[in-house]
Amino acid sequence: MNAADQVRSLAQAQAIASVAALFRAHFPDARANLTPWRDDPLTRAFAEQDSLDLSFHLPGWSPRSQCRSFLLQLRLQPPPGLAAGPGLLASPSSGERPRLLGVTVRGLTYESERWRLATVGDWQPTGSHLPQAEVAQKLQQFCRELFDLFADSTTAGHSEAA
Repeated sequence: MNAADQVRSLAQAQAIASVAALFRAHFPDARANLTPWRDDPLTRAFAEQDSLDLSFHLPGWSPRSQCRSFLLQLRLQPPPGLAAGPGLLASPSSGERPRLLGVTVRGLTYESERWRLATVGDWQPTGSHLPQAEVAQKLQQFCRELFDLFADSTTAGHSEAA
């Protein structure tokens, strides 16, 4: 689901901005897009309510990344007391963020997906045209930082509620 469609509060907007800022810390030339998916009936039929999707576009072709764009999909588990659905970034009552279950980053061109890196298994990119090792390491570090971001915010939400 488009990240922009998840925003229901200032805390949710801050969470998405934090994700974008983390990515841009590693890839400063990338431009964020909070609505990577079209809003049409076919796309809505396949929307995943427990996914937060955003993309980052490079100013041109990147030989090091072997792509023009990155599609970032975060798989989330809603915070306690909040059913899955739009706006799952924070519980309205507690401000808790959901638990981050996994991340998939895809390297894309206009024609197709070139590679993907998922936080399952060995966290290595797979595909037809792999990014350079330096880019893969940046992506792995970014994913670790995402897990830290969501862990810190969940912990903060529990300590504030206590």
